[in-house]
Amino acid sequence: MKIFENPLVLLAITFGVYYGVLMLQQKYKSVFLNPVMLAVSVLIGYLLIFNISYETYEHNAGMYIDFWLKPSIVAMGVPLYQQLSKIRKQLLPLLVSQFVGSLVGILSVCYIAKGLGADAHIIRSLAPKSVTTPIALEVSKTLHGITSLTVAAVIVTGILGSILGFKVLQWTGIKSPMGRGISLGTASHALGIMAAFNLSEKHAIYASLGMIFNGIFTAVLAPIVMPFIL
Repeated sequence: MKIFENPLVLLAITFGVYYGVLMLQQKYKSVFLNPVMLAVSVLIGYLLIFNISYETYEHNAGMYIDFWLKPSIVAMGVPLYQQLSKIRKQLLPLLVSQFVGSLVGILSVCYIAKGLGADAHIIRSLAPKSVTTPIALEVSKTLHGITSLTVAAVIVTGILGSILGFKVLQWTGIKSPMGRGISLGTASHALGIMAAFNLSEKHAIYASLGMIFNGIFTAVLAPIVMPFIL
């Protein structure tokens, strides 16, 4: 039935499940109540049950979500501007750590994939896994990767980072808001920012900074290092 493919129905399910799980997560504080993971799972089930192709979902609902991704990233600059004076004082360690983090993120996933026998297209697609979706898509296109695989890698990376990131930081003994925030934002982009918000606004500000700088460095570094990897 066409009603199940209606853009309003698809958007209502997407946002309804996401915000429903988000409210449950805020109430019960469980890392397993991940809005993105559960929203994706519900949507996959919905599309399978009603025999709706991904292309139909993308055309009817996905393009509207994609349209708002870019301005949502720009909006993250507001809290950064509010903390601009503090950020300036810490700019050098921030830039150095971001450069190293971005480079390690690219090299590690590419060499692991190469070691497991992945072909060049898959390696190129996985390179921008740690940056937010709009930037990852553009980097993947530049590298001639498979954009659908890139999106999947970005989602999985974000989910794992938001679930396990804080536990890893506890294990490593990192306690500063800057260190924790930068790590979460660099490793798991927007979902890392959500996890950082659960700690404090200061953590989230640094996570936003990490995501932004990682996006810039990855966009610059990935095309440079890829010929040496392949």
